[in-house]
Amino acid sequence: MGETLIDAQYQKSPIPVLRAARALRAMAPGEKLRILATDPGAVVDFREFCKTSGHALIAASEVKGVYSFSLKRGGQPG
Repeated sequence: MGETLIDAQYQKSPIPVLRAARALRAMAPGEKLRILATDPGAVVDFREFCKTSGHALIAASEVKGVYSFSLKRGGQPG
């Protein structure tokens, strides 16, 4: 099981979260998604999104202004 990547650099909030939500809808429970963003607001956006949507924020980091978020699709199979 691989990890899907979305490059949302240089897109303003809430676009990175909206792109992630769309991708997660098409994924099976347990699959992983990684999002790259440059908007500092994405840090709070992804924490809140995961808290309210049932998906897991499994990692978040920042290197030279590029934020990386790893999410795991929530929900039950089938």
